[in-house]
Amino acid sequence: MASGTEASFAVERVVPVTVLIVDDEDTTRNLCRDVVSESGLRTKLASTTEQALDILDQSSVDIVITDLRVPQLGGIELLKRVKETYPQAAVMVLTQYGTIESAVEATRMGAADYVTKPFHVPELRSKLERVVRLLEVNQENRILREQLRTRPGFAGLIGVSPKMQRVYRLIEKVSQHTYPVLILGESGTGKELVARSIHFSGVRKAKPFVPVDCSALVPTLIEAELFGYVKGAFTGAHQTKPGLMEVADNGTLFLDEIGDLPVDLQAKLLRALQEKEIRPVGSTARLPLSVRIIAATNRDLETAVRQGGFRQDLYFRLNVVQIKLPPLRERKSDIPILVNSFLEKYSEAQGKTRTISEDAVARLMGYDWPGNVRELENAIERAIALGSGPILHVGDLPSNLQHASGERLPQNDELLPLEELERRAILRALRESGGDKLAAARLLGIGKTTLYRKLKQYEVQAQTSL
Repeated sequence: MASGTEASFAVERVVPVTVLIVDDEDTTRNLCRDVVSESGLRTKLASTTEQALDILDQSSVDIVITDLRVPQLGGIELLKRVKETYPQAAVMVLTQYGTIESAVEATRMGAADYVTKPFHVPELRSKLERVVRLLEVNQENRILREQLRTRPGFAGLIGVSPKMQRVYRLIEKVSQHTYPVLILGESGTGKELVARSIHFSGVRKAKPFVPVDCSALVPTLIEAELFGYVKGAFTGAHQTKPGLMEVADNGTLFLDEIGDLPVDLQAKLLRALQEKEIRPVGSTARLPLSVRIIAATNRDLETAVRQGGFRQDLYFRLNVVQIKLPPLRERKSDIPILVNSFLEKYSEAQGKTRTISEDAVARLMGYDWPGNVRELENAIERAIALGSGPILHVGDLPSNLQHASGERLPQNDELLPLEELERRAILRALRESGGDKLAAARLLGIGKTTLYRKLKQYEVQAQTSL
């Protein structure tokens, strides 16, 4: 039992957390009940898997604490049933000392944590607190995702950091007007999502939104693509075709990577914006135009203007309102909610529920993401495609994320001493096992005594908490 000096994490909760304790030993079951109750959580008790499943069917349960040797189906089978039928519930397993490999296997199958019996009360309380905190974070993330999903025009933008909140406020202001907007940001930060949010939450949301990638247009055909052409205007012009600016009339034209537009076309675009009319290639007639321009680029346009690569007058014309998107490395607090959103997106496509380990999230948080949100999404999609279990671990991430930033990987043609390779293998096993030395030894296929000797030999004792 806890002493009076031990800290408790019992707090008032709007929605009480309910814990189901499954163990056929009265002493263990009652001790777990006392720890859970002292923590301010509700408890339900079961001595068999059949009783546990009945309780799960009839009431809401947030956390299941189960012994692996509980009668009837057993703890592993109960874990499977919970993850399949009640995926929002977290599972902690209790295992006898000496059968820790079963607990490690349970964590790979989706268990949130495990405790070795006989356990110390502070250890159970600490791990229970961590699982409760994880549940609360997941609930907050679900609420935030729903808020963003139901917010008009902001369906694709995810993030609650102060920098993203400023972006949202700017979108709300400019969406109610039709003046030009210039969106700046590195590749992968979501510039087109911002443009779409401005359009679809604004006064022209019922009109066309036409995106144009200026960097992908063939230089000799850019003018024809933007302004259109008449039949016979050039070789191959067998019929009249409207340009993208005409298609976007009364709506929004999104000029992505505007910094890549050739200088001669910049002059024609400026004229069209100023005069509010276009002249198709090969035509003498001019067509009136009412279109909102949103431009975006990852280039420094001010530098391009000074160097003569971008017209100053066009820059001033486009830069009426500027929205600068922060790179992901400057809003890392948004990474967990982004990860959860991508997990939900790609898990639904596979028909399986996937979660991610704390170690993997920590590794994602420690990376600088030069490719920004797009790179993060690709990393999660790859991990889901190649991962084998319900929980994504560090080993499921792309190879450039599987090692800490300070640990350099050997090149394909680089030979390293066997001792160095062994040291790195030990460090990785410790990370994969959450610092559990016995579990790390199992992963490495060596005895516990051998592992301790190696830790001392390589002087990596301080790393064992990784």
